[in-house]
Amino acid sequence: MNHPAPVEISCENMRFLITHNPPTNATLNKFPEELKKYGVTTLVRVCDATYDKAPVEKEGIHGICAGCTCFD
Repeated sequence: MNHPAPVEISCENMRFLITHNPPTNATLNKFPEELKKYGVTTLVRVCDATYDKAPVEKEGIHGICAGCTCFD
């Protein structure tokens, strides 16, 4: 299944990147690299955990979660 490309939304001094295909541990190797291309510093996950958060946080991307306990 093809997923839409990430969508970037800007509002005043904030920018949001909406992704439609959460990574899995098998595809996680490129995820932090893709986030960094967009300048992501904080990752908000609103779905159940599909990957280990440690590699993302190791790259300096802070994680928070809305509606689940993955970053607690």
